[in-house]
Amino acid sequence: MDEVRIIKKWWRILYMMEFIQVITTIDSKEKAEEICRILLEERLAACVQIIGPVDSFYWWKGEIEHSREWICLIKSSREVYGDLEKKILEHHPYEVPEIIVLPVIEGYRKYLDWLSSELKKE
Repeated sequence: MDEVRIIKKWWRILYMMEFIQVITTIDSKEKAEEICRILLEERLAACVQIIGPVDSFYWWKGEIEHSREWICLIKSSREVYGDLEKKILEHHPYEVPEIIVLPVIEGYRKYLDWLSSELKKE
């Protein structure tokens, strides 16, 4: 009985680790929407939320900079991340864009099933 419970627990953990949220920022809402549409059309993302504008302050080339940006929260999977990153880099205007991946540790099962069903399979 304990073995079955342990196996189910590990299967659930591995299933959850399949999913990621990718974060990128960009300097215009129009460019954010363009990247969003490309990722969705190519099934590299199941959902993209665009938040902004936000004020970003950061070091760049020895100076403190300030810019107005839009944040893209991209729901995807580890399986397609390589293609997703390449696609962002192809269309992103920054020399060094922020692309950060966060693993999904836990989530509503029906949502994750939907997410999985909407993504490209390798």
